[in-house]
Amino acid sequence: MAGKIKKLITSPAGTLGAFALAVALLAFSSVGGARAALTYYSETYTSRVQMYDIGVTLLENDKEVSWRNYDSRKDNGSWLEEKGALLEDMVPEGEKFRIGAWYPEELKVRNSGTINQYVRVSLYKYWLDENGQKVQTLTPDLIDLELLTDNGWMIDEESSTDERTILYYSRVLETGEVSPAFSGRLKIDQSVTAKVTQTTEKTENGSKIITTYDYDGVQFCLEATVDAVQEHNVEDAVWSAWGRKVTVNNGILSL
Repeated sequence: MAGKIKKLITSPAGTLGAFALAVALLAFSSVGGARAALTYYSETYTSRVQMYDIGVTLLENDKEVSWRNYDSRKDNGSWLEEKGALLEDMVPEGEKFRIGAWYPEELKVRNSGTINQYVRVSLYKYWLDENGQKVQTLTPDLIDLELLTDNGWMIDEESSTDERTILYYSRVLETGEVSPAFSGRLKIDQSVTAKVTQTTEKTENGSKIITTYDYDGVQFCLEATVDAVQEHNVEDAVWSAWGRKVTVNNGILSL
């Protein structure tokens, strides 16, 4: 995984912007246990209006994983951040990762700033081989992340693809508030074991067919990026930051 995520938000003058928090999960290998690495990249924004302290914290199974908060009181404004690791406790100690088994993966967002905000989450699912190249024979849907959309979260079908899913939280996330979970469980679909490649190898007595599993030595990857914009003039802020037309009535955002 690349260590940098391109900047997703540019805050125009007069608009209080936000930041992106990206999570890269290298989660599965057929020859090893579950591992995870967290990286994220963001830039400080500027504004001609009063500077507020904006921040977002990512929670995994109610545990703080990573956060990035702006503190206007320090050194003329600076970011306070903490990097963490995901999926460290996904597999119980003493057990091995099992294909087809569900594991808790409850992800939430906390408004850790001092300004109310609306949030968006971008999820990416894909497979990497031992050389860090995407595996085309294994599809993203084999990485089964259970999404929860009956609690205020909604999927932006127009902006989503097989590899990417965009979710919006329809309600304002107030200072200190934790959103409902946008995911619940994760598993690798059992049908991945049926993905095989057969090759023919010549032998002294003729030839033989060699069958290999397509998932041998690969990793599944789940990447989650959390963005936030201010509550004030949210329709214009979402359009400016994310290029998406939304409407807000009585505080409820709709696509």
